[in-house]
Amino acid sequence: MNTISWQTRLAEASLASRFAMAVGLFGLIVAGAAATFGYWGLARQLDARLDAELEGKRSLLLHILSEIPSVEQIPANGHRFGDLLIGHKDLNLAVIDPRNDRLLASFSPAAVESVARMKGAASSAPLYWQGPDKTRYVSVAGPATVGNGQMVRIVLSLDRSEDQQLKRGVLGATLLTLPVLLVLVALGTWMVARTGLAPLNRLTAVAAHVTTHSLAQRIEPRGLPAELRVLAVGFNAMLDRIDQGVRRLSEFSADLAHEMRTPVATLLGRTQVALSQSRSIDELHEVLAGNVEELDRLTRLIADMLFLARADQGDVVSTRSQVDLAVEAARVAEFLSVVADERGVRVEVTGSARVQGDQILVQRAITNLLTNAIRHAEVPSVVSVTVRSSATHAFVDVSNRGPGIPERQITRVFERFVRLDAARARGDGAGTGLGLPIVKSVMNAHGGSVEVVSEPDGATTFSLVFRHDAGPDKG
Repeated sequence: MNTISWQTRLAEASLASRFAMAVGLFGLIVAGAAATFGYWGLARQLDARLDAELEGKRSLLLHILSEIPSVEQIPANGHRFGDLLIGHKDLNLAVIDPRNDRLLASFSPAAVESVARMKGAASSAPLYWQGPDKTRYVSVAGPATVGNGQMVRIVLSLDRSEDQQLKRGVLGATLLTLPVLLVLVALGTWMVARTGLAPLNRLTAVAAHVTTHSLAQRIEPRGLPAELRVLAVGFNAMLDRIDQGVRRLSEFSADLAHEMRTPVATLLGRTQVALSQSRSIDELHEVLAGNVEELDRLTRLIADMLFLARADQGDVVSTRSQVDLAVEAARVAEFLSVVADERGVRVEVTGSARVQGDQILVQRAITNLLTNAIRHAEVPSVVSVTVRSSATHAFVDVSNRGPGIPERQITRVFERFVRLDAARARGDGAGTGLGLPIVKSVMNAHGGSVEVVSEPDGATTFSLVFRHDAGPDKG
């Protein structure tokens, strides 16, 4: 049987319950401290009151003794001491002859006991003691003189039972009411927290119903507390990004299926036709050659897809080194020179610049741009590759003259599987429709960008923009 620790239970408790427990614990500490200081203050005040009362009675007793002629007449004036004690049943008095420690007057057993207790005690300091019956007393002793100047010793004692009973009552009431008050405070805090967290339920309700089929749901920030308003705005922004990503993935999947269906259907059809009747070796060779062409297109499509998938995860730049952009551009131009000659196009490379980057990826980006420029250039014409540099950036500009790109279509050229002239592209042996998106991914991985400027029936220029000492784009 699995047991759940209290730490786990606390971690899984609702926020309202946590607030209630936290406030209850804090209230317990504060109330406990307040009760402790209150009890201590009450005890101090009661002790001060007793001291003041004893001092007052002592002053009155000194006055009475000064009116008695001699020590021998003290017992005969006991009624005067009785008048002093009327209404003060908690007051105990003893008068002693200091010459022989004879008890001249006493009015209670506690008074007699106090004489024994006060022997050896400092005359100015009160003495707190407890009788045989557990009754607590405070006593003070001191000298006094009678009318003829003779010295006597007086001991005044006060019964502290009522004060002790008062303190016990206060302590008991505190211990009885404090838990009830704390429970009420915790319950009130829980209710307030539940009410205050109610707007959070709106976030929870929306989040609970979000699926790939209901990404259009949004949280209305108006009416929410400031803290939750920020959370709602961030949550809506997250849903926007997810919605765009799912929509883009859905469109991408549909485009991919369409792109793969065409070569697969071509392969299947050609193969079925070839197998439908006997064919000569030359005819079969022609069929297989066509199949190889379609398979090569599928291979390039899959390779490009894998590259873009890695680029989306930021996992394409494996190593960085000093890359000479002019050297790489010249190398690509030489590699594509045969294709350019066949189309009646000449490639010129000028300028120089160096950047930190992945040589293979930079070369791939230049290859895709130059291949695209050769394919769409006028015949005959010159495709120029200009490498330049500024204090903060390095550029590779690939320009050609041709039909140009319509202004409304410029933003779409970097979308996947977009061909602005699909029929012509297929006829010209175009690639997978992923060339320019790959260029954009390469530049993002290098912390740069790719820009395009096109004039109708004029020059079209694609520019690779590298930032010096830039890392990969985190956006």
